[in-house]
Amino acid sequence: MRFLIFGDIIGKPARKALRYFLAGYRDFVDAVIVNVENAAGGFGITKSVYDELLSMGVDVMTSGNHIWDKKEVYTFIDQVDNLLRPANYPSGVPGKGYGIYQKNGVSFAVVNLMGRSLLDSNLDNPFLLFDRLYEELSKETPIILVDFHAETTSEKWAFGIYADGRASVVYGTHTHVPTADQVILKKGTAYVSDVGMTGCWYSAIGMKPEEAIKRFTKGIPQKYEVEEKEDVVLNAIVVEVDDITGIARNIERIQSYISKEELKEV
Repeated sequence: MRFLIFGDIIGKPARKALRYFLAGYRDFVDAVIVNVENAAGGFGITKSVYDELLSMGVDVMTSGNHIWDKKEVYTFIDQVDNLLRPANYPSGVPGKGYGIYQKNGVSFAVVNLMGRSLLDSNLDNPFLLFDRLYEELSKETPIILVDFHAETTSEKWAFGIYADGRASVVYGTHTHVPTADQVILKKGTAYVSDVGMTGCWYSAIGMKPEEAIKRFTKGIPQKYEVEEKEDVVLNAIVVEVDDITGIARNIERIQSYISKEELKEV
């Protein structure tokens, strides 16, 4: 199977870029997975944005700590199977953290986990939770993909090695900055520390830079807004996974700059 995987998509400019890109690329991959925690106005996701992403050909949507920012999500996250929140939230939290899906006759699992370093130490341990999930999911499919939503590269790398040979793909999200460390690990897991964002490139990780600069120079909290006036950078990875063994055969990083003019008609 060929998976096209996007990290955090930031607001309307990213959604337009995603539609533009998938129009020419969707038929070349089996499944599309997108992290959507910043999809609606830069914070969270709404039902209308969820439906919009489905219409583009997105198969599975993962998230992270911003999944709850739009309270509307509580009204539909339990009603859909392909919108995930981190699995290591406590029992009783709405939604689910993993699922098994099928495309072209092949089953695959997607697991959404969140790191604890510099994020939320109250979450369940993602390493130990993966052990339990692997025992369950590996009985259903050898193909297991993990969105590891975390702050530090050290935690991401440690998890990648921990899951090597069990997960087919471990890819990092959350920092919005792509890393150039894509690799097939020793036991066959495709790994990258962060896929990177899709959003306006001349920005503070997708947001208007003026407010971020005020925060760093004045020390006063600011209200962030999505940057929408600049050209968009699209970051993704394409991973080929063996249908039978679940071992990753190849991982490639995609980075594409799309001008405002190209997106006007999208």
